[in-house]
Amino acid sequence: MRVCATCTHAASKLGGETGRAIVSSNRRKPSMRATRLTTVLTRLRTLRVVSYRDQHVVERSLTLSELSVEPPRSPAPSVDRSPGGGDGPRPLSRDRSFWGMTATQFLGAFNDNLFKQVVLLLCIDFAQQQKTLDYQPYAQELFALPFVLFSGFAGFLSDRYSKRRIVVSCKVAEIGVVLLGTWALSSGSLPAIFAVLFLLGTHSAFFGPSKFGILPELVAERDLPAANGIFLMTTFLAIIFGIVCAGKLKGYVEGHIAIVVAAYVAVAAGGLLASQLIRKTPVARPGLKFEWSDLVVSGETLRMFGRDRPLLLGLIMYSVFWLVGGLTLPAINAFGKLQLFRDLPVTEADGKTSLMAGFLMIGIAVGCAGAGWLSGKKINFRFVPWGCWGMVIGLALVSLLGWLGTPHAEDGSLAVSTATVTWSSRLLLALMGMAAGVFTVPLQVFLQSRPPADQKGRVIGAMNLVNWIGILFSAEIYSVFDRLREAVGAPHSAIFGATALLLLPVALFYRPRETPRPGFLTASPPTA
Repeated sequence: MRVCATCTHAASKLGGETGRAIVSSNRRKPSMRATRLTTVLTRLRTLRVVSYRDQHVVERSLTLSELSVEPPRSPAPSVDRSPGGGDGPRPLSRDRSFWGMTATQFLGAFNDNLFKQVVLLLCIDFAQQQKTLDYQPYAQELFALPFVLFSGFAGFLSDRYSKRRIVVSCKVAEIGVVLLGTWALSSGSLPAIFAVLFLLGTHSAFFGPSKFGILPELVAERDLPAANGIFLMTTFLAIIFGIVCAGKLKGYVEGHIAIVVAAYVAVAAGGLLASQLIRKTPVARPGLKFEWSDLVVSGETLRMFGRDRPLLLGLIMYSVFWLVGGLTLPAINAFGKLQLFRDLPVTEADGKTSLMAGFLMIGIAVGCAGAGWLSGKKINFRFVPWGCWGMVIGLALVSLLGWLGTPHAEDGSLAVSTATVTWSSRLLLALMGMAAGVFTVPLQVFLQSRPPADQKGRVIGAMNLVNWIGILFSAEIYSVFDRLREAVGAPHSAIFGATALLLLPVALFYRPRETPRPGFLTASPPTA
């Protein structure tokens, strides 16, 4: 009688009495093969593997991927242990590596947005001087392009080498990039500024897969929702400070460039120092060979997305958050400088406009922290549609306020005063940001925790690639919206309404839910 191939192969991998018992049982009762196969696979799933790391016993379930005929891979990373030598992972509040990584990301995000917002504000000034349409989309495209070009390769590197090593290397490179950036700003040359913006985007593209992929290596899986909430909250706090400070720093570019140099270099050096707190992490795939498909997305990763539809949809929906962000930030800059504060001096208009963007980022930070805290130890997909509807409603209301605050063509009167529009818009942007944070945290945790350990770096690389394709498209979409707005004579705030319409189908139809991983068993281990 023919023996079940799956059971025989798995049993031969196990060896010993357990393997022989499985094969023998399978031969004796072939008529019950389906029932026995389920029992065997459940037993394989619940076998325990014990190894010794850092003088502590690490016990985990044996997965089917470890029973395959593939070459052995590097062991799963151990978690930080408490000083007392207990079995539980170190709490996030006392995990020096996690907070070192969080500080590194905070300072990097601050520098990126400090430079980028200065460039975006300069783009509006250049466009006004030359009487042309907004140059902001060109800046957005140049910053996003490196993520499209290099995210796949960056994901490969983060699996092939230690993620900590890549993080530290990127922090060293950042110091050189910001030095070039201050030179470009002092020169007043828009092409030179754009060239450095491209370099800054390239640095961030290589940093991205490692900064997100290292989190599952530093913290236990049950802490990922809280860790991501903290990580995203501090990231958006950095974006807030970067954008708000940019309005002030832009005034020092002419005549006080030494202050600008000191600010950029000090932040970059602080990020390098913070990265030294991160403990060494193992290489996910030490022998991973480069293939040309790794420049975009590897064939192995594409096949995994093809088998796992929820993961693919989560990837696409996560990119929607960044597409909306890519539309909203330049829309806020144009709404502030060219509509609400157009009669103010340039420096004052820059400051007030950056403050409006800061309210949006405050909301995102609060939303991320709240979603991480409310999620507890699991992914809460109910937050995703709630957050999406919050973004749609917030965008629509800001657009309506802008229309009401536009002077009438006949007598120049306002239905709503500029002061009311300003403060109401700030409040709505903050609420919309909270909704965006609630929308994004469950999706990011899902994208980090669902892929196999040896695929996480490349999945994060694919995530970065798709996110920045969304941001790249957002620059083109913004240009189209701006031309349509100009053609019909609508105020700049109309772009918020157009963005709300773009997001509406997601709010109506996307309902994520947790499903079993393809190729993995979901049966719970039997209780004693």
